[in-house]
Amino acid sequence: MDLKDILNSLNYNKKPLFDDEPKVDRLYPAFIVNRVMSFFTDTVLYANEMNCRWELDKKMQFDFYRFGLRKKKRFSPWVKKQSDENICVIKEVYGYNDAKAQEVLNILGPEGLKTLRMSLEKGGSNNKE
Repeated sequence: MDLKDILNSLNYNKKPLFDDEPKVDRLYPAFIVNRVMSFFTDTVLYANEMNCRWELDKKMQFDFYRFGLRKKKRFSPWVKKQSDENICVIKEVYGYNDAKAQEVLNILGPEGLKTLRMSLEKGGSNNKE
């Protein structure tokens, strides 16, 4: 059983997973389920309620969602962080992490970035005519 099965049981098919399998209690990721439920306008208040009552056991949290939510297919892609080319150049030259590279990017100007890009050029011919 994985996260997809848990979310399908909460949103669509309403199967009582905690009654069927005894090991579900250890596999239920309460934080991730609350985060996924916060993506939708009709479930955000349920997710907020579960975040306020984080100390409840996992079966109670699961049942709260299962009995409280209407049956509906809810799918949302995960939001992924976009990679900035300038940040990648700074990280490669100086060996910084993302936060430090962002600070350096704020300090460097366009000329500084151009100099860093030129220092990364490995050689070869780019003009093929």
